[in-house]
Amino acid sequence: MRQLWSMTMWVAGAGILSASLFAAAQESDPYLVSEIAKIRAVDNHTHVAKLVGAGEVDRDFDALPCDIIEPGGDVAWASQDNPRVLQAWKKLYGYKYDDRKPEHVRELIAAREQVMRAQGDNFPTWVLDQLGIEYLFANRIAMGRGLNAPRFRWVPFDDALLTPVASTAMENTPDRKAFYASEAKILKKYLGEAQLNAVPATLDEYVSKVVTATLESQKKAGSVAIKFEVAYLRSLDFETPKEGEARRVYARFAKGGTPSRAEVLSLQDYLFRVIAREAGRLGMAVHLHTGTGCGTYFDVMGANPGNLESVLDDVTLRKTTFVLVHGGSGPWTKIAGFLMSKPNVYVDFSEQDAISPPWMIAPVIREWLEWYPQKVLYGTDLAPGAPEIDWDVVGFVTNSTARDALAIALTGMINDKEISRDRALEIARMVLRENAMKLYSLK
Repeated sequence: MRQLWSMTMWVAGAGILSASLFAAAQESDPYLVSEIAKIRAVDNHTHVAKLVGAGEVDRDFDALPCDIIEPGGDVAWASQDNPRVLQAWKKLYGYKYDDRKPEHVRELIAAREQVMRAQGDNFPTWVLDQLGIEYLFANRIAMGRGLNAPRFRWVPFDDALLTPVASTAMENTPDRKAFYASEAKILKKYLGEAQLNAVPATLDEYVSKVVTATLESQKKAGSVAIKFEVAYLRSLDFETPKEGEARRVYARFAKGGTPSRAEVLSLQDYLFRVIAREAGRLGMAVHLHTGTGCGTYFDVMGANPGNLESVLDDVTLRKTTFVLVHGGSGPWTKIAGFLMSKPNVYVDFSEQDAISPPWMIAPVIREWLEWYPQKVLYGTDLAPGAPEIDWDVVGFVTNSTARDALAIALTGMINDKEISRDRALEIARMVLRENAMKLYSLK
């Protein structure tokens, strides 16, 4: 494992070197930048916050929020020191300064609050208009005030459905202990919505009364996809399930007791495919977190999207569309790119635009566009924070970063005589808008 990790770091370092050379050689076509800025985008992945009243707190923005675990190292591009934060303040709220002095930031917060009061429940939609985003997919436990269809579309979390038995054996790090506790609360919520006080006695009943009922309810409520953050809970290596073993584990432990790690994994392997199959039947895509994650215990190797190959090659799941959210952000972007060769696989570059500047993302996007431009999706991964760097400001930063990176990638393809400027604009519209419009049947 240690040797493999060293090799991964060497490959990542080589990638950074080549990206540096790429950046030095490429500049964006100004006309392309201008036209890309006009495209009304479809944001494939966010953790947008709802509007809250006095004393109210929104905790539905993520099933596994990073603020409940020990924080990892701060990434410079994702901090308030990012120069694009000042640009966001100026563009959105008329910030007059080139510094971050506390008294000036207080003026900013007051200006933002004034806009929020003036906009009322329309504030989230107003933000989308400022960012040039037509549809935004909200990864949330539940939607809320201000997040109204059709501009805001729900993508609920369904990891909780994977573990209807005790998860003790899976809680091998402090992070996973906290996260499995969060999932248990969500499962309890889903059971309550199914009018159950506990999981049913048999696996078939659990699938019909809980899994299928939950997904059908989510679809009825407007969900366009479901989301798995399972890479925070275990490896993405879902083995070919043994149905008999899954039934045995469920029958023995559904009403109590502590299954072994191997037993929990066998049940999860089975249920993941059941859930993905049901999502496909209902016309909902399956979004999967891939690549790097928060916390100091995150299993980067387990989040390799290549671990999903047995799922993606499952003939019973070919009617289910899988979206590799974050596109294997970090060391796994090339593997994510190759996986787009599968007929039901797409990638987005959300999170990459939240943690890296455009010159680092552009080579990744270009490589994907050289292969499968019809499979690449845009996403900001915007998320809530303090008032001065809340989801609206983060969205401005990641949105501008993503569009600039796309412009750099396409300019390089034009300069290398691979595509015309007209074709570059066509691809830009595909990435920012048309691919998602087609995939999710948006009007």
